[in-house]
Amino acid sequence: MTYDEFRTTAEEIVAEIPDEFLRGLQGVHILEEERLEENYVDVWCMGEYLDPGPEEFLGSGEGLGRHIALYYGSFIRVADGDPEFDWEEELWETITHELRHHVESLAGDVTLIEEDLISAQEFPRFDKE
Repeated sequence: MTYDEFRTTAEEIVAEIPDEFLRGLQGVHILEEERLEENYVDVWCMGEYLDPGPEEFLGSGEGLGRHIALYYGSFIRVADGDPEFDWEEELWETITHELRHHVESLAGDVTLIEEDLISAQEFPRFDKE
């Protein structure tokens, strides 16, 4: 899938999501870059929820607000060599996962953060080699 196709597909998925789940979300950014998860071995970050986001993200400074970032390059890395990789399904799962972070953040709920921390324990880390 090309970057333009990726971007169009992501935008179509976001357009299908009911507005009440997008309330308070300033944007969904579709970035060409790849992003490795810090301290992990070959674990690619396909998307992340930024609340309110690091100061340096998109050159914003303070007050960026709540955003979702999708990393096309990471999708490329994960899809590489996998003929069964389903781009649309992975995009849907990534967008809805990050959107769940958004909704839970608005509600003051940390359930998904805790679930992510538990599942991350299974990934190979540099400090555990």
